[in-house]
Amino acid sequence: CDFVVKYGLEILQVVDPGDPSIDLTQLGEVFVAEETLINSGPFDGLDNREAILRITEFLEEKKIGQESVNYRLRDWLISRQRYWGTPIPMIYCETCGWVPEREENLPVLLPTDVTFTGKGESPLATSGSFQDTDCPVCGGPARRELDTMDTFLDSSWYFLRYTDPANNREAWDFARQKYWMSVDQYIGGVEHAILHLMYSRFFQMAFCDLGLVSHEEPFTNLLTQGMVIKDGKKMSKSIGNVVSPDEIIARYGADTARLFILFAAPPEKELDWSDTGVEGSYRFLNRVYRLVSDLLETLPAPGPAASSRAAKTPADRDLSYAMNAAIKKVTEDVGERFNFNTAISAVMELVNEIYRYKEETDPDPALLRTALENLVLILTPFTPHLCEELWEKLGHVTSVYRRSWPAYDEGALVRDVVEIVIQVNGKVKDKLHIASRLDKEAFEKTALADQRVQALLNGRELVKVVAVPGKLINLVVR
Repeated sequence: CDFVVKYGLEILQVVDPGDPSIDLTQLGEVFVAEETLINSGPFDGLDNREAILRITEFLEEKKIGQESVNYRLRDWLISRQRYWGTPIPMIYCETCGWVPEREENLPVLLPTDVTFTGKGESPLATSGSFQDTDCPVCGGPARRELDTMDTFLDSSWYFLRYTDPANNREAWDFARQKYWMSVDQYIGGVEHAILHLMYSRFFQMAFCDLGLVSHEEPFTNLLTQGMVIKDGKKMSKSIGNVVSPDEIIARYGADTARLFILFAAPPEKELDWSDTGVEGSYRFLNRVYRLVSDLLETLPAPGPAASSRAAKTPADRDLSYAMNAAIKKVTEDVGERFNFNTAISAVMELVNEIYRYKEETDPDPALLRTALENLVLILTPFTPHLCEELWEKLGHVTSVYRRSWPAYDEGALVRDVVEIVIQVNGKVKDKLHIASRLDKEAFEKTALADQRVQALLNGRELVKVVAVPGKLINLVVR
């Protein structure tokens, strides 16, 4: 052909095989970078990623090559002599040879009378009840296959069995799998998910070609979890840096462990294990428990009779805003984005706001009850045991899990007054509460008229005003 293409992770070079100055055996390792091609004839100067497309087009035009995608799936592992693998339903008979087990005898179950000798043999070979059987064809004495298939075999189709788990006639009913499949959300660790996803997709596509399933893809969405890091290394039994969950649960409770893991990092990122972080989560949950306990005697009875006062104070509006903002944030972060850490941050902000509100001169008990109940409801997915107890403390007879998820009020999220930052020459000097629905001209005029802003000018010449309505005003002075 006219050109030899050096492929790897990226294009390196395209050379003329007839050029005597080039030794094709000495091209070396593939260089991975975002660079431009050199010494590549008509492709000189192209970005290497664009060059891949252009060179492919060139080869196809010349009818000397074409674009293709190659997949490499590892052969299935049979060689491991493991007890807990998947039995192979085949039987060896001296007369009939290698024959399959009868369908009515399926599935072949692993025996319980095995001995683990440590000699390298299959544990199944120590079970007479398993190894010795009758030939399904002639009825004579025969031997079962003692090798087992890798457990990947089971994990590659278990989700299909979930669609019809009580079926004793077949693996699944076509109509049932059609109703349930495909899986809406798959969540798995990065190391486990790679091969498992490949094998399960292979199985699903093969089943689809055989007409056994209705969908070619098994999973609709994928969330890959990050790994847990401790002392700079992946947490692993082989390394010896594993933190026992039993110890954490015994000291802090299961809810603390759950909250820390969900709060420490986004689920798709690595999580750095921190003992101080666990302690911080424990202190936060104790703070929530004290908040509910301290206010119990001041709250009205639960139920629709607990209505707020008609005239809202600024503090009432602030708490209502914080409560509805937290519900909205948790609803969207958990239900749409799996951002558990930011959802928990919103819950923490609501807790702080309730603490501030209860110290007001005239807090509304009914509003406090509403805020506390919503706090418990949106915290429940993260700390279910604590919230069940707090829900009972708040006077509810039925479980918190029988209560519907709270809805937020869009109207409460529109603030009449907002807090803005006052800057002088780019440095924050003060804060100011101002009407939220002002255009830029009215916002600037109202802010400059405030006594605190005038005091910051202190007679200096105002050179320029940078106003961002609802956020800040920056006074450039000299």
